[in-house]
Amino acid sequence: MADFFQLKDQTALVTGGGQGIGAAIARRLHAAGARVAVFDCDDKHADEIAEELGGLAIGGDVCSESDVRDAIAKVEARLGPVSILVNNAGITGRTDLSWNLEVDEVRTVFEVNVIGPFLFSKAVVPGMMDRGYGRIVNVASIAGKEGNPTLLPYSASKAAVIAMTKSLAKELAGKGDVTVNAISPAVIRTPILDGMSPSTVEYMLSKIPMGRAGTPEEVAALVHFLASRESSFTTGQCYDISGGRATY
Repeated sequence: MADFFQLKDQTALVTGGGQGIGAAIARRLHAAGARVAVFDCDDKHADEIAEELGGLAIGGDVCSESDVRDAIAKVEARLGPVSILVNNAGITGRTDLSWNLEVDEVRTVFEVNVIGPFLFSKAVVPGMMDRGYGRIVNVASIAGKEGNPTLLPYSASKAAVIAMTKSLAKELAGKGDVTVNAISPAVIRTPILDGMSPSTVEYMLSKIPMGRAGTPEEVAALVHFLASRESSFTTGQCYDISGGRATY
């Protein structure tokens, strides 16, 4: 039987890869044969996952263009050119009614969730075009499609990630086998839920027809497909992994 979705001899960079969904994605891509670099703002978490996978740990700030440039240089020097980029790093921000939020709180969420993926994509795209191959997968959210109350900055920033995905995909279409896609998870059982109010989590779970949260491993399986060579005719799309919640 053929070995579908193999990633042998490829280098993957996963932002926010030190825990939760990012760690599950890093493990899945490694299991498929990829060399994996784990970028995380928490050095300890990055070190733990990278050591487990025999990969490369990089600490840094996704909002810092110099940190991003340095990260790409380290990956290329140690593991080879980045052929797979997973923009997973993100924050929810404080859960509250939008008119109670300070503008700096909103700005911080946009910096991490939008500027971060922009900077990493900007850093890897020229090389992908030169080599004629690449896969970029952005982790958005069902909140970016439907908008969750008390999570305006998060919802709006993830909507921006979906639009950015579509724009970049159209720019790269026809410039080699380079694709850009996004996924929009609903509630996934990770530590990020601990930072949300119970009422917000309950609201989100109530919208899922399957009646449960997803798992990081289920998300990683979808990312694995979009990161593989077999996804060569798929670009500019946002794939739901929402237990049936998505309405479009």
